[in-house]
Amino acid sequence: MATAEHAAVRREPLSRDRVLRAAVALADEGGIGALSMRRLGEALGVEAMSLYNHIAGKDDLLNGMIDLVFGEIDLPACEGDWKSAMRQRAISAREVLGRHRWAIGLMESRASPGPATLQHHDAVLGCLRAGGFSLEMTAHAYALLDSYIYGFALQEASLPFETPEETSKVAQDIFGQFTADQYPYLTELTVNHVLQPGYSFGHEFEIGLDLILDGLARAAGSA
Repeated sequence: MATAEHAAVRREPLSRDRVLRAAVALADEGGIGALSMRRLGEALGVEAMSLYNHIAGKDDLLNGMIDLVFGEIDLPACEGDWKSAMRQRAISAREVLGRHRWAIGLMESRASPGPATLQHHDAVLGCLRAGGFSLEMTAHAYALLDSYIYGFALQEASLPFETPEETSKVAQDIFGQFTADQYPYLTELTVNHVLQPGYSFGHEFEIGLDLILDGLARAAGSA
């Protein structure tokens, strides 16, 4: 017998937005590999075939899911300093990708992007152009910033540790296999930086971001 909660889900009208948000929740929980029409239908309390009244297929589903993720990223406010706007946009993008790690490799992969995706790209380009970037430098800046954001998010998601305790254990397991003088610089960085109180790999993001933004400002002549 279906539970009252399950029955309530069944009574709520199905819509494209509900399908997409349920798909994002499944991917957040188990990764994109865990997403199937059958599991999505079960999560929504409907038969899988009912989903095709709202999505055309797997590609359309992914397009919509990525569009929802782009919609969560803060659009740059171009009224002020472009550097501050790009900084906040990058920080927001990293935070969003931290919630939706499955999306990192899919953000720029869609051949049929949705409105939020297109609005995001247009806003970033417009902010750079309004900040005095030439068309060519705008293209360079966008490519550099996105490569850094997505690359850092991917590296962060791939690390075998999150907490200080996990970091220490991983370091101990690795360093237990060799003597300190075999890899002196790796040992120095790990002992004197990574294993120090307060260390977080995520802190490196804004340091690298500021270096990139300062370099772009100099290259664009707006430092």
